[in-house]
Amino acid sequence: MKPGKAGYQIKIQGIVQGVGFRPFVYRLAQELELNGWVLNSSAGVTVVIEGEEYQLQEFARRVVAEAPPLAVIRNCEVHQTEVEGFQDFSIRASNAEEDTLVMVSPDIAICSDCRQEVRDPGDRRYGYPFTNCTNCGPRFTIIKDLPYDRDKTTMAVFPMCDECRDEYENPLHRRFHAQPNACPVCGPHTTLVDRQGNPVQTSPAELLRQGYIIAVKGLGAFHLAVDATQSKAVKTLRTRKKRDAKPFAVMARDFEIAEKYCVINPVEKKWLTSPQAPIVIMKTKESAGLSIELHPGLDTLGVMLPYTPLHYLLFDDELELLVMTSANISDEPLIIDNQEAMAKLNDVADYFLIHNRDIFNPCDDSVMTVTPLAMPQWIRRARGMVPMGITLPRMSRPVLAVGGEMKNTFCITRQGEAFLSQHWGDLNHYGNYIKFQQGIERFKRMLDVEPEIIAHDLHPDYQATRWARQQTKLPLVPVQHHHAHLAAAMAENGLEEEVLGLICDGTGWGSDGAVWGGEILRGDYRQFDRLGHLKYVPLPGGDLTARKPYRMALVYLLEALGEGGVGLAEKSLPALGSEERNLLVDRWRQGKHEIKTSSCGRIFDAVAAILGICDINNYEGQAAMELETAAGPGTYEPYGYQLEKSEAGWEMNVLPMWPDIIRDLSKGISREVISAQFHWTMVKMFADMLDKVRGESRINKVVLSGGVFHNQIILLELTRQLSKQGFEVFQHQLVPPGDGGIALGQAIIASEVKAGCV
Repeated sequence: MKPGKAGYQIKIQGIVQGVGFRPFVYRLAQELELNGWVLNSSAGVTVVIEGEEYQLQEFARRVVAEAPPLAVIRNCEVHQTEVEGFQDFSIRASNAEEDTLVMVSPDIAICSDCRQEVRDPGDRRYGYPFTNCTNCGPRFTIIKDLPYDRDKTTMAVFPMCDECRDEYENPLHRRFHAQPNACPVCGPHTTLVDRQGNPVQTSPAELLRQGYIIAVKGLGAFHLAVDATQSKAVKTLRTRKKRDAKPFAVMARDFEIAEKYCVINPVEKKWLTSPQAPIVIMKTKESAGLSIELHPGLDTLGVMLPYTPLHYLLFDDELELLVMTSANISDEPLIIDNQEAMAKLNDVADYFLIHNRDIFNPCDDSVMTVTPLAMPQWIRRARGMVPMGITLPRMSRPVLAVGGEMKNTFCITRQGEAFLSQHWGDLNHYGNYIKFQQGIERFKRMLDVEPEIIAHDLHPDYQATRWARQQTKLPLVPVQHHHAHLAAAMAENGLEEEVLGLICDGTGWGSDGAVWGGEILRGDYRQFDRLGHLKYVPLPGGDLTARKPYRMALVYLLEALGEGGVGLAEKSLPALGSEERNLLVDRWRQGKHEIKTSSCGRIFDAVAAILGICDINNYEGQAAMELETAAGPGTYEPYGYQLEKSEAGWEMNVLPMWPDIIRDLSKGISREVISAQFHWTMVKMFADMLDKVRGESRINKVVLSGGVFHNQIILLELTRQLSKQGFEVFQHQLVPPGDGGIALGQAIIASEVKAGCV
């Protein structure tokens, strides 16, 4: 070793490719006058560096502390090496290694530098819709394999021109090794065509101003765009898309426009303008004058900002707000191919803005809200977040967890991390089921993981369960639905000990054959006990009743009021036809065997129907969302309820609530007051129940999970009440509380269960 000189080898793992990490290392080495090299490998980034010991220590500190903003460092190992006498510092070509631990970056919203270039008439990328650099642009949606190099992406078919190549090869340029780097000379291009495929010279902005609908090929799929301020145009889109009531997401030209229409707090602003650029659901301003066609029955709006240069170029000085909704029809898979779009959307879109850069991994927009507790809550975790890993509280065996039926995502674990897929939707649709299978193979290749275990839901008829049971070469671990919710909340909060869980949703197959959905659990990653649940009621027709809240209202009226409920149903439930009513009442009178349910979601449905708020769920959760919107402000005394103890555990009985609600309706009390009082009843009942089971179990930590906790009144007031009672309360911030997050819980349960069997 030369006097005074030392050598370090540094291996860095995480999201360190495609985020400008190597040029950052290069510049840092130059600044500290160190020699050696850096390269990308399938294991991450490797640095070999030589110099004075104190300089090397400073380099090792700063390489982590000052990493590029888009980098996520999971692990950094530093080892001393022999000095080889390097004369300079270089960036070497990528290297493949057997141990693939690199993480692929999610797609990143356009950065301010690229945005400025697109707007500058003197820049060679002025108006170019595919402008990007190492700090922004497509990643996950274009990558085919690792390491992340251009020839392994859908940009491989676009050879760089000399100017782009110079940028790409210059370590001091912000486009150094930006794999999607391109310009109007050498890169992809867009074409605007009519329904017959004929090129159109009119600008997209002009057509949008005229009220036309344009199918726009974006980053991870096609969107349907229309001027959101034109009520007639929005109504036309709703009719053509066959989307009766589900709210549309909108894209605002800039933050100032978003603020014109919505009340935006600092945390919401942070997410709205973040590199992830999700759809953020926020309260609308009453003075904004938005068309009810955008969000029927709701006082919130899902808003995102332009996250690609193509999106920025859709707007002009007159256009300020566009509907930007996924172009798939009736829960079909995302559309990513030009020809498929023109075939399937020919009766929906008037024009098509297409381009010739292929989308390899379809990915929908992420959707989130900021809770009143100032915490992020994901409704759909996809673009901008996938495939970012989630650190687990303990090491995991390689597990594939296949998730649920609706809002499906799968999860693959690798060492101490879990990787959730993008949102696949309802697997009962064959196209989604095929995409789900393709996604599994792509994630396995991308992560270089071959699962040792498959975890699946208990429900025998879920498509994901059926697929899992066909994989005969691997051991299977069936996981109860609500235990998976519990474990998912535990995992993302780093909990390892036994906890209490309040799990509230619409549907989950119970271990007793009933449909669960309002459960008090005690458990950890290996096992659980059911300490209590909402009192069972019949669920005639199963999923049909879940789609028709008025049927659930009839059930509760009959269960709570007996024969007296029949006349009330006839007066209060106009959507319930006499033939359907008589059939259901006759079955109830005869004591016909029906599936039983403890579903919390069905209670919300029933109350929404009896208040005349929502009779039919045109989309999942509609009745509950509109019931929450209807609730007035203030604090209320609860309606009646009972907590009943039996040998099987505790029952939470809401039947005493129903005579109170009927009495208030007869008095002419507003549905705003009744809805609010109902919410407070549920909060008080859950808090009382958890207090009782804490006394018996001596467990003070409680997790809240399940789709019901998208309800911000329940989430906020219950968290406040439990905190007042001295509970430690944990909720979701990394994965959705609904079924989009259960694969995480399935995965860690399966790993722990199998570890316990070894």
